[in-house]
Amino acid sequence: MRVLITGSAGFIGSALAARLLERGDEVVGVDNLNDYYDVRLKEARLARIRDHASYVDERVDIADRAAIADVFARHRPERVVNLAAQAGVRYSLINPHAYVDTNLVGFVNILEGCRHNGVEHLVYASSSSVYGANTTMPFSVHDNVDHPVSLYAASKKANELMAHTYSHLYGLPTTGLRFFTVYGPWGRPDMALFLFTRKILAGEPIDVFNYGHHRRDFTYIDDIVEGVIRTLDHVATPNPDWSGDAPDSATSRAPYRLYNIGNNQPVELMHYIEVLEDCLGRKAEKNLLPLQPGDVPDTYADVDQLVRDVDYRPQTPVEVGIRRFVDWYREYHRV
Repeated sequence: MRVLITGSAGFIGSALAARLLERGDEVVGVDNLNDYYDVRLKEARLARIRDHASYVDERVDIADRAAIADVFARHRPERVVNLAAQAGVRYSLINPHAYVDTNLVGFVNILEGCRHNGVEHLVYASSSSVYGANTTMPFSVHDNVDHPVSLYAASKKANELMAHTYSHLYGLPTTGLRFFTVYGPWGRPDMALFLFTRKILAGEPIDVFNYGHHRRDFTYIDDIVEGVIRTLDHVATPNPDWSGDAPDSATSRAPYRLYNIGNNQPVELMHYIEVLEDCLGRKAEKNLLPLQPGDVPDTYADVDQLVRDVDYRPQTPVEVGIRRFVDWYREYHRV
């Protein structure tokens, strides 16, 4: 297939592009290489895929309506994976407009491109952050998610609503994936594992929020990519049993689906740090702090529906995933 991936220089996007190219698909990669974090890391990710004969590199901002329309018109992708987003809960407290520009304006540009160019299936990144103030565990895609606690989370919930509108009005098959804390080699420098590793190696204290009482459904990058590909190949269909009398938020009469994609095994943050200490051979000095505004104490994904529909089965325990990250980090940074 010809697959358009936005956020192709990103953590998940570059890994997904590599896997699709490996299996014989054509990939059109869209990324503006913004400076939210080190552009050199984004360039290094792209260097792994950019010279592949079936890869096309487009340096475009998804918020640029005309440029995105042109990319769709020239390449006519059969399927689209939208991973471009302004990420991060804490940064949304500092620069809220970035989330509106990319996550809302940019996403409607992607929806319009799909609508006008006969795209067979749009898969897009949502987030576990949409569960917000919910406390019933594990989080289910059938739960109400109307109480976000950050603008980032609100923007991702808005993406799900926007996608449903296009599925309903134009018959565009859309699938939203609520990602749960993704980690691994080539990850984002603003994520905890990257920050912890850098500071422990530098002998600096690490900030541990919520006094270390977090639980996170840490999900290894290879398991995430496998789930994205299986979902991309499984085109969303209407739910014939859907009823407006008791509406199910994860499906619709339209070709619309929502899934959690996580490891289904939440890990205590303190255990995560202990595993990292073992891999690094060093102890961390911990600066224990209260829960940050916009953060939630726990995440835990109910992935039953994704297992049932695409046989999604994450394989990587944190002990293995963190070791692979540390090995990559030492090689990449020559530490």
